[in-house]
Amino acid sequence: MLAHVLYRPIAPEDIPLVSALHERVFGPGRFARTAYRVREEMGPGHEISRFCRLAASGDHLIAALRMSEVTIGGQPGAALLGPLAVTPEYMNQGYGRRLVSEALDAARAGGMKIVILVGDESYYGRFGFKRVPPGQITLPGPVDRGRLLAVELSEGTLANFSGLVSGR
Repeated sequence: MLAHVLYRPIAPEDIPLVSALHERVFGPGRFARTAYRVREEMGPGHEISRFCRLAASGDHLIAALRMSEVTIGGQPGAALLGPLAVTPEYMNQGYGRRLVSEALDAARAGGMKIVILVGDESYYGRFGFKRVPPGQITLPGPVDRGRLLAVELSEGTLANFSGLVSGR
């Protein structure tokens, strides 16, 4: 990892940089993902997002992580993590791991009880994410059930959440 990297929450003026990173990493297909359907329901102020960039070069974005407050079955206290995007030349250097750790800490400090995502258990398992039992939590679109993961920020809370994920 580079020594002079700035980690901080995403500010409104960072959105163009983050959008450009998402375009570079995920391409136009990113808008077809089910998680985007959830976020389309939201207004501003639901974010627990983080990003990092080279401190010496304010325009050079290394990685960004978006996490949004959601409800599950109408119950608050949940967040949807993703996307996590890392500039290809900085992948596998620990920037994404740090962003995920910081975002989970911020969610816990903000009173969230659970964080869900659609992703690889082989990567997110290191943070405590586990597969959600089939049918317990649903998203408003197609999702590979084996990739719907959750981490409890308060022990035993997954059992208290079931139903449709919504950004409202």
